[in-house]
Amino acid sequence: MSVKGLFITGIGTDVGKTVASAVITKALEADYWKPVQCGDLDNSDSIKIARLTGLNALPEAYRLNAPMSPHAAADLEGVELKIDKIELPKSDKTIVVEGAGGVMVPFNSKESYLDLMVKLNLPVVLVTRHYLGSINHTMLSWNVLKEAGLNVVALVISGAPHESTESHFATQMDVPFIRISELKEVNSNTIASEAERLNGQFHSLIT
Repeated sequence: MSVKGLFITGIGTDVGKTVASAVITKALEADYWKPVQCGDLDNSDSIKIARLTGLNALPEAYRLNAPMSPHAAADLEGVELKIDKIELPKSDKTIVVEGAGGVMVPFNSKESYLDLMVKLNLPVVLVTRHYLGSINHTMLSWNVLKEAGLNVVALVISGAPHESTESHFATQMDVPFIRISELKEVNSNTIASEAERLNGQFHSLIT
């Protein structure tokens, strides 16, 4: 039986999470949902994903103007973010949910995105990229997710391979590794090409 969605999180900012979300959304012909958008509201991640995939982006629960972490952006606008007020939108399709930054990004003064993931209780895809320090960031994120009882179903590696790093991950993680190529250009054609190449691997995560 198909699951209702996947939650896409990363080991930090700028690791390819939005590109991964676009590829996964296209591969699954899914709906996309970003619970909180901070900054760039005229060219938000929802707008970008809809443009790149030609698929539906569901309305955000919160839209904030400042390009900051949600708790800080909300403070500037006098908005109170509440995880208990957020529910997965209704859809007949699988929903690809994209977080913000990394696992422990603050949501409000008491809660983090980890708490949102626990609340939604969707299978989690962790996105990583190789750089000096990424092993530490990846393993910290992995351990926090697992300790919270979340079902991490894949490690998406964004960009070029790194044999020694991935060999270490293989000793620690019992999930498939899925590599998304470093795209020279991010557009609807390159996203569609990666989605087609990886279609079977991503479908295996929801069946």
